[in-house]
Amino acid sequence: MTAITAIRRRLGATAWWLAAGLVAGTTIIIVHTVDGAALRRVTASVVDHPVALLVVVAVYGAAFVLRAVAWCRALPGLSPHHAIAALHVSLGANHLLPLRLGEVLRVTSVTRRAGIAAPAALASTVAMRAADLLSICVLALVLGPGLAVDVLGAWGPLLLALAMLAVVIAGRWSSRRRRRHDDVHAAGPIALLLVIASWMLEAVVVHQAAAWAGAPITVAHAVLVTAIAVAAQVVAVAPAGVGTYEAAATGALVAVGIAPATGLAIAVTAHAIKTAYALLAGAVAAVVPSPSLVGRLQLAPRRPAATTASRPAAAADAPIVLFLPAHDEEATVADVVGRTPDLIAGHPVRCLVIDDGSTDRTAERARAAGAEVIASARNRGLGAAVRRGLDEAVARGAVAVAFCDADGEYAPEELPSLVAPILDGAADYVVGSRFAGTIGRMLPHRRLGNRVLTLALRFVTRTPITDGQSGYRALSRLAAQQARIVHDFNYAQVLTIDLLARDARYAEVPVSYRFRETGRSFVRLGRYLAAVIPAIHHQLNTDVVSLWQAEGHPPHPATRSAR
Repeated sequence: MTAITAIRRRLGATAWWLAAGLVAGTTIIIVHTVDGAALRRVTASVVDHPVALLVVVAVYGAAFVLRAVAWCRALPGLSPHHAIAALHVSLGANHLLPLRLGEVLRVTSVTRRAGIAAPAALASTVAMRAADLLSICVLALVLGPGLAVDVLGAWGPLLLALAMLAVVIAGRWSSRRRRRHDDVHAAGPIALLLVIASWMLEAVVVHQAAAWAGAPITVAHAVLVTAIAVAAQVVAVAPAGVGTYEAAATGALVAVGIAPATGLAIAVTAHAIKTAYALLAGAVAAVVPSPSLVGRLQLAPRRPAATTASRPAAAADAPIVLFLPAHDEEATVADVVGRTPDLIAGHPVRCLVIDDGSTDRTAERARAAGAEVIASARNRGLGAAVRRGLDEAVARGAVAVAFCDADGEYAPEELPSLVAPILDGAADYVVGSRFAGTIGRMLPHRRLGNRVLTLALRFVTRTPITDGQSGYRALSRLAAQQARIVHDFNYAQVLTIDLLARDARYAEVPVSYRFRETGRSFVRLGRYLAAVIPAIHHQLNTDVVSLWQAEGHPPHPATRSAR
């Protein structure tokens, strides 16, 4: 399976690079070919007539409403708003993916969001795409049979024959599927008329672009140009059919009497309007209506915090555990261990060093400084080290568990203020905020990155977080028991999301921070985002409370009964 996965990834990467190369190449050709004066004239007309642009976009959008109504006739269980959303999701995806792979998302959208069975969704989608092809061929043959063949060249008859053959095959396939699924109906003449009308509405974009270019064409010619340009995109490789659309539309415009340079300017303008609409409408349709196709992007609104009385009291002599995840930190670990307080509010402090496969003398120096060392034979990552530290602290009966980096960036002397909200029963999870405290030095790009990621975490958690990436944190015993860190790469965002999803009470205290003077940070932005973003999305769309209870653990006192 690993080899198959690797092959798929390589093929996917190859397809993306091929598509990117095609887009880049065709864009360069278009830029060097298009008449700059004609394109500037069209652009100026668009800017001078914003109302006309809005009308064109509205009419273009109405075309998809008609297609949605036709689709609902073929699939009665499908609601119009989910049909419209699915059409726009696939439209937007086709402008980003090669080989018209966005069509897959049409089926995916109605299956996941509207509860339509996948076979029925697929059968009705194929039927509607067949209706699209049939409508385009009918329009091309009725409005200009000779013109369509002239534009397509010597291959014209063959392409039209292939299109009709595709319609027949798709129709027969969907017909067999319909016989297996009573909830899928034949498109019927009314649905076909709706699809034809939608293509006529879509032709308004070309018609108006020609008017803006000072080369008006008839409505019939605009419909014909649209039919030919869209038909050509059936075999398009590049995302959005870049190059294919322009070539076919320009050829059709030349055939109806427009100068080649002006025709290309018209084609570029029409395609730009459609692309902008597709990307914007597709992005909106991925989120609206509910449920979102992209899944949950925020935690559910939180309940009021539970009272302290509902939380178990800790033994008077229960320790506070500070653990230090460490990997090759022999230069600083002993100093951090040596500065750790021995006693806080009557509770003894135990210092653990989670040696994550160090190859230097980290473990030796930590033991010499008085820490207990928990060693791993190999480097597993920061998230795994924190997960191990939480488990070890809980096993030692800790009343509060704190951790910070072993590189000296955070001050262990500030541990009393960090665990105070937990000992007072006011919080379950406390983060030491550098931005609420003092920062001795932080590189500008890291400061900016921290700010941006913190804003994103505030949005996701609906919580006024000021430092989402702080490496100095404390948890109550119960929070440490419940916490799940879903990947080994890091812990910062996923730990916060996991605990806040359980309604753990959150607090921040100001801490001081100084940039590490030895060693090197493991964080690289691209690798960091590639690892963390999928993990966050998975967390947001997993019911962590049900999962934890299914594993046989008691719920958090503040956990709501239903989400």
